[in-house]
Amino acid sequence: MELFLQYGFGMKQMSKDLISAWGKGTVILSPRDIKPERIEQVGIGLKESNGKVLLDPQFYLPRSDHQCLTSYDYWPRDYDTQGFSNANRKRMLQSLVALNNEVGSYALIVPGERAADIDDLWLDSQISLLNAAMDSTDLPLIATICLSSEAVRSNEQINALMELLKTQKIYGYYLVFEHPGNLYLVNDPQWLSNSLDLAAGLRRQGVEVIMGYSNQQQLIMACAGVTAISSGTWMNVRSFFPEKFRTTYAEEIKRRAVWYYCPQALSEYRLSYLDIGARLGLTENLKPVPNSVYAEPLFDSPQPSASGWSESLAFKHYLSTLHIQAEKATLSSFNETYQNQVDLLQTAESLIHTFRSNAIVGETRDFYEAIDANRAAMLVLAKTHGPLLERSWGKLVN
Repeated sequence: MELFLQYGFGMKQMSKDLISAWGKGTVILSPRDIKPERIEQVGIGLKESNGKVLLDPQFYLPRSDHQCLTSYDYWPRDYDTQGFSNANRKRMLQSLVALNNEVGSYALIVPGERAADIDDLWLDSQISLLNAAMDSTDLPLIATICLSSEAVRSNEQINALMELLKTQKIYGYYLVFEHPGNLYLVNDPQWLSNSLDLAAGLRRQGVEVIMGYSNQQQLIMACAGVTAISSGTWMNVRSFFPEKFRTTYAEEIKRRAVWYYCPQALSEYRLSYLDIGARLGLTENLKPVPNSVYAEPLFDSPQPSASGWSESLAFKHYLSTLHIQAEKATLSSFNETYQNQVDLLQTAESLIHTFRSNAIVGETRDFYEAIDANRAAMLVLAKTHGPLLERSWGKLVN
């Protein structure tokens, strides 16, 4: 499984640096965070760094009033309660195809509205967008499936969606799922189980599946054979929050804090808690496994919060470490991949218990509340899809 970079605010140079350091990689560009006159340059720069590019149309809220997003030519000006006409839909897709060609996308992510409920009206709208895309380009098509947390939790709606998607012959799917309660780390096993179920069902069709707006919790997607998870710097590109696509959204970047990701605990901690760890002799437990060159300055200091460790290093550490974890998450069989995730959760649980018993907590980024939900979702996947995934695993991941 790969890690794609989910482009967000201020990620231009960081994306280039990480792609260069990794030797390759894919960046999903965000029109919301790049002005129209600059996006071609961003795409070309990433390709010059040996990167590949996709573009997220971010059509989740068709009536969005976000100034940068709606300044793009492809954004519809005629969308109303009945959607928009075939001619205007075609015009939108032609403009979007031209933009993808400008930035050098290797495939076209087809726009997709957020579904509060998966009903006939929403399904018809998505098929219409997909058909318009087929008529507009020879680029491989990746359909956006953007669902509310309530839709993801519904067995009936997920099953209906899966039946419809079985009839589509396209390159892949871009899954964008709203987290319940806007939680960063989800503690709802039903939401996680249905996420895995849909991803596994799509992968068994032989198509690419990209999980958008992800964080370390989505490492679990390796068990579904997912092609890639996508993550970025700020929390608003590590979990899907629809309101960020409105002008009234208050940016998270205004409330800056530096966080350290402890990969073996699947948790993130403020530097003040690392100070406590250092005083209690727990530094070795907190050091990243695998090792991260970006975190070395943090642990070379007897007091981590006084090390001068920067926000930029924190982001590079998080993404580079998650990149390694994603690469190592998919093994040669489903059973091995599943057991690897079981072991990862067990290690994280043990470490988190040690940290919490010494008053080292990750607040909203502590994985403690998510462990049992991940376990339950994985168990359901193993019982419902496990034998089929084991038999077809070689074809799915090679």
